Amino acid sequence: MSQLKLVIVTPETTTLDKMVESVVLPLIDGEAGILPGHSPMIGRLGPGELRVQSGGATERFYVDGGFVQIERGTVSVLTGRSLPASKVDLVAARAALAKAESEPVGKAELAELRLKAIAQAQAQIRIAEKV
Repeated sequence: MSQLKLVIVTPETTTLDKMVESVVLPLIDGEAGILPGHSPMIGRLGPGELRVQSGGATERFYVDGGFVQIERGTVSVLTGRSLPASKVDLVAARAALAKAESEPVGKAELAELRLKAIAQAQAQIRIAEKV
């Protein structure tokens, strides 16, 4: 088997459904590279860059966290938001970061939401600055 099927799904749509040579995923504790023949696994995604190698070219996507399942040559990504790196708005990401950082730290639930918003904005900024 020389390819994987990659499916990226958001609540609104299927963002990507294609055969690829490899996938690099942003897990919550680092990146994971996936090649054909990978063992089955389930993982939790963090906000960041998902890279896809296909036909000698690399495609980059921003994913907003979520989950990944790898089984029988299929990589299924379930995320709240996915967009091509070229569509990430650097100005909007910087504004979101500034807003999240300026939020007061209060209750534990609000602090967790604030940290999540900061991580998402930082990931978008890293991706947009590469484009």
